[in-house]
Amino acid sequence: MTEGMVIAVCRSDRKGTRKTVVPAGVFITDFGLAGDAHAEGGINRQVSLLAVSSIEKMKKLGIEVGSGDFAENLTVSGLALHYLPPGTQLQAGAEVILEITQIGKACHKGCAIFAQVGTCIMPKEGVFARVVKGGTIFAGDRIEVIREVEGSS
Repeated sequence: MTEGMVIAVCRSDRKGTRKTVVPAGVFITDFGLAGDAHAEGGINRQVSLLAVSSIEKMKKLGIEVGSGDFAENLTVSGLALHYLPPGTQLQAGAEVILEITQIGKACHKGCAIFAQVGTCIMPKEGVFARVVKGGTIFAGDRIEVIREVEGSS
């Protein structure tokens, strides 16, 4: 499937904490989500995305988690994000264009979820992107693949 829905927009003002669900977020070109501690303008990890299906895997292990608990900026349904290769572009809402830069990230030292259940989904299923074109994303917005990279499904 090449389109889905933004289930939640999440932001935190400090690194190392769970993110709070907000109704919408302003995404700044070549920077990230305004007001988010992880927005830094670096090339690879301006915005983080996680599929609802990934969160559900952790719930099946008996852990109570939801949107923002993995420090993701966007929780998305209907797209298998971690199968989209770097270079793939997504349009979220009416304006924002994101380009996938990285799949997976090692859990930080002291990851509470890893400590509780001995595993975490971020190393394999967390997706990172840069903001190619800024704008506002609202929970409930459509998110779709607008440019696939050769070799992608």
